Parts: sequence; C-alpha cells; structure tokens
Amino acid sequence: MEILASKYFYCYILIATIAYPLLQSFESKLQFYKKWKSLLPAILLCVIVHGSIDILFTNLGVWSFNPNYILGIKILYLPIEEWLWFIVTPYACVFIYEVLDYFFEDIKPSKIIFKLSLFFGIVLILIATIYHNNLYTCFYFSLAALICFIAFYFKPIWWGNFLRTYLVSLLPFLVMNGLLTGSFTENPVVLYNPDHIIGYRLLNIPVEDTVFSFVILAEVIASYEFLRKLFKKLSVKNN
Repeated sequence: MEILASKYFYCYILIATIAYPLLQSFESKLQFYKKWKSLLPAILLCVIVHGSIDILFTNLGVWSFNPNYILGIKILYLPIEEWLWFIVTPYACVFIYEVLDYFFEDIKPSKIIFKLSLFFGIVLILIATIYHNNLYTCFYFSLAALICFIAFYFKPIWWGNFLRTYLVSLLPFLVMNGLLTGSFTENPVVLYNPDHIIGYRLLNIPVEDTVFSFVILAEVIASYEFLRKLFKKLSVKNN
C-alpha cells in the first residue's frame, strides 16, 4: 500500500493515535479538556527529559530512523515526528487513565500490589545488571526498577489505577509500536541497534519498548497527579 511507503507514514501513525482522544476530550461527561492545566506541564516535562535522552541515544547509535518514513525535518537531531511522539503518546495514555477512572471504581493498591511492584523492581534491576552492556536495556530497566521501588516506598494512591492503565494501553501500544518497528510493514520506521537491546521481541517490537512505555506513563501520571493535587490545594486556598 502506498500509505505504508510514504514519508508521511510516521505522521499518519501519530494522527491515528491522537485523533480519538483529542476529539473525545470535549465530550460533555468526561470533559478531559478541563484537565489540560495539569496534563500539559506533565507532558512538557516528559518531552524535556526523555527527548534529551532520545537525542543522546540517537547520537550514540542506539536507534535510528528510516528516512523513507519521516518528513526529514529535524529538531536537535531528532525527527519532528519523534518530538510529537512524546506529546501524542502520553496524552492518549492519560486519556485512557481518565476514561477508566470515569467508568470503573478506583483500584486501591493493596499490600500485595506494592509487594509485587517491589518484586518486579528487583527483577528489572537484575536484568539491567546482567545486560549492563546493552544501553537501552540497562538504562530503562533501571529506571523502571527505580519507579517500582519508589512506588513501594511511598505507596501512591493512584498506583493501582496506573497499573490498570498500563495494562490496557498495551493493546494500542502493540498496534502503534508494531507499525513503527515493522511488525506490519516491510521495513521499520525505527531501527534498533542489536548491540543495545536484549534481542527478544514481541511481534517485531523489542521487549525494551514495553518497559520504556511503562517508564513514560508512570512519570507522566505521577507528574499529572501531583499537579492536579497542587492546583486543587491552591484553588481551595484562594477561595
């Protein structure tokens, strides 16, 4: 198909990802647009932090981008589509977070959930240690482990809802990342250096991408919840 062999392909993926969440943001019951005050700064932080890491990893050759599927416009060494990814994906995931919160009861994290988080944190740090020479694996598995340890220690009330959102988001993740990694196309948009990943793949998606997604979503929701609580306190104080 011509659409799958176009320099607009990455753009098409981003548009398909953001279209429904953005349109439904103005739905009368959910009114997600009213939460942008807390969401947009959280996304901006994600862009700054992980965009900087992305620049570093791109320059170190951890991954690269297929020039046949991008516009060719670069900002600080990254394709403009990659910068937009750090806006579109967190937005769509927090939208899922709010939709699930609207339709279902909160998941109050139990001791078992936090103990499991600690267990997975230990597993992740062990994997990061074993594969310390694989930069993508080591770095993001370590970050994910740190997040699990922090969650175990501070026990945030939103942790259960976050885990639910992460699990639900894996379905659209498989589609989006599948398209980016060549699972459904002849060639991938993002090319990974085999020296910096374990090599295990889901479809054609490196297993590291699932951990990367976990880190991004956890950081954005943590910032989002912090800011929402902060603005609520300030609103009460001013009234």
